[in-house]
Parts: sequence; C-alpha cells; structure tokens
Amino acid sequence: MNLAPVATASIRLNHPLPYHLVDKRGVLIAKKGFVIESEKHLLDIAAQSGGLFIDVDNNENQAPKDVQRAFVEELQTMVRRERSLGEIAKARVPTEASRKRAVIESDRVDWLDLQVQCNSLLRNSTPETFDERLETVCGILAHQIHRNPDGVLFALIYLTASEFRMYSATHSMLVAVICALAARDILHWPAQEQDVLFKAALTMNMGMTELQDRLASQKNATDVFQRAEIKEHCEKSIELLKAMGVQDPLWLDAVLNHHAQIPGPLTDRSTAERMARLIGRADILAARLAPRATRQPSVATAIMKACYFDELGKVDEAGTALLKVLGIHQPGTFVKLVTGEIAAVVRRGENIKMPKVAVILNRDGGPVAEPYVRDTSHKAYAIESGVPRSDVKVNLNLERMLALTN
Repeated sequence: MNLAPVATASIRLNHPLPYHLVDKRGVLIAKKGFVIESEKHLLDIAAQSGGLFIDVDNNENQAPKDVQRAFVEELQTMVRRERSLGEIAKARVPTEASRKRAVIESDRVDWLDLQVQCNSLLRNSTPETFDERLETVCGILAHQIHRNPDGVLFALIYLTASEFRMYSATHSMLVAVICALAARDILHWPAQEQDVLFKAALTMNMGMTELQDRLASQKNATDVFQRAEIKEHCEKSIELLKAMGVQDPLWLDAVLNHHAQIPGPLTDRSTAERMARLIGRADILAARLAPRATRQPSVATAIMKACYFDELGKVDEAGTALLKVLGIHQPGTFVKLVTGEIAAVVRRGENIKMPKVAVILNRDGGPVAEPYVRDTSHKAYAIESGVPRSDVKVNLNLERMLALTN
C-alpha cells in the first residue's frame, strides 16, 4: 500500500470518481465511479477520514504513482504561486489517455528507457499490447523529431556507436528517424506515407531482433544457421507483424522488400517500393555507424560514400536524400578541427559539410571542463577529418550534450 494525498479541490462534484478513495489507513471510503454530489458531502468525507488518499499501488486505480506524485506537486505549486481557488479547483488527476499524451509530448526523453521500451516491443510483443506500445515509441520519437531533430539524431547515433546493448532496438529507431527526416524534409512525401514508413522502418527486423543483438557482440563469424536466419528475417518479420494484427499492405511490403537491391530512381517505383528502398539505404548507413565486436564504426565520409552511390556505382536518389538531410558529419559523430581540437557534432549546418560542433578535447588531447560550440563554416574552425568513436577516450554526459543540440 502506498498512499498519496488528494486535495478536495481536485475532485469534480457530480462526476464519477476516476479512482478509489481511501482514508489515512487505506480503508476504502468511495469506489471508483462513485458520484459525490455536494461540497458539504465531500468535506464531511474528508473530515471523517482524516483526509482523502489514493493507494497508488492499487492496479484498479487509473493514476500511476509517478502521475499522482506529479499531480500533487502541481497542486502544491499552484498554491505557492497563489493561484485562484477556481484555477486550483480545475486541476484533475490525469486520465490514462492524458498520462500517455504527457509522456509522448514531454520535452525530455530518457533515451536509455526508450531503448528498453523499443527492445521489449520488438522482442516480447503480444497482439493485445502491440499497437499501444508501438504508438508510444513512435509518438515519443515523432514529437522529438518535430521539436529537436538534431537532438534525436545525436542521442541515437551516439548510443548506437557507443555500446552493443539493445543494438537492434537502437538501430531500428535510428533508421526510422533517418527515413522520417528524409521523407519529410527532402522528398516531401505525404504525411500518411511518412507515418507508414516510420512504422515499417521501426519493425523491419522483428524477425531477427535477438540474433542482431547477439551478432553485435559476437567475435566469431556467423555460422550456417545464423546466415539462414538473416536471409529469412524479412519473411519472418512479416509473419510476426501479421500475428500482431498488422494488415497495411504498404507497411508489410516495405518490410518484406527493404533488402531488395534494385538500383534506379524512386519515381519509377510503387509507393511500397520507394519506402523499401529508402529504408534499405538508411539501414546500410545506420549499420556502418555502429560498432561490432569484430570492427569499429566507419568514419562519416566513408559511410556517406557507401550510401550516396547505388549498386551500379551511380548516384542513388534515396542515398542523396539521406546525405542532404544528415550532412557529411552527422550529430553524434566526432571530428577533428584544424585547431587540433576534437569535437562532437551537435547540430547540422546550412551546408552539409559545415555542422555546428562542441569541443570536448583541447588541442593537447585533454578533456575540456565544459564543451563549447564552434561553427565549422568559419575557416578558423573548419573540419580537418572525421574521428572514429573508438579514438575518443572520454564518456560524454548525454544530457549535457543534448542541451547543445537545441
């Protein structure tokens, strides 16, 4: 039992209670759905019970512990700011729908927690919870893409190049974000197509999530069984998505064909084929940004060269869109400046070769006390070369760096 106090002013008269009310000992005094008809009745209940409380550990209540705590803090803040009684009376314990909306629309993201959520979604989904969990992950990412796209790129690229844990989830989120930005800002696809593209990119590897995580830290070459699983993962992903209730043919076809190596313009393809091609090129790009136990991530210029040219060595339309939206040096990667300083890319620039960077190592190789931003479009701070993540011998404070991306 975990009791949280509820202000009488927060309870709406003549409306069903959205939660059970208990007294200071945890004894039930009013069930969820009970209607309190008058202020006198409400005050009498509160007086007789020693106050009104919610047992936030009670699964039947709609107010989880963190939401209830935030609600109480909000009421206390309103009192401290001397808000009117009318304003305070309008405060309500959030409903489940408003709680989810608050999580999705929060300006701050716990990126490690989001990794866990996406990992669970791709590994342990059931038809009953798949849609809700997918919408939460997609909603959080979509909100952040709208609010601060450079911050999203920095977080995911830095994480994917820094660790093996939950590689598949981080990789899928990164591919989805890259595709979303290219489709929105460069290719200008309709919003409905962007939505399907995002979900397809996020779920493209459901059929090999566990294997992908294992391979990221595996030092031996893939065996015959693993190669067979890799070859069949698109079909297996389709089977899993259908089992989750997915019926959208664009979504399913894009996942099924995202490894098809068919060069040529996007304009000559069907909608599903265009999606599959963009996902496939973004998949290659994101994979090269990530480490393996047997290799280090590629430098940015090599990554973009592989993405820019197609299977025939010609300029690839999908790859070009990715290059334009990400730049040569993407947020979350590292560069050496002509000053000798080592910096992390924090924001894309107007020129794809000239991003904003934050210096993390001085010209002597020592860490700086506080990262400071340089504009590489100025000759004095131009980029000399890309730097592999393995050569940067410091661990960054992700929250501090994300503050520099906004």
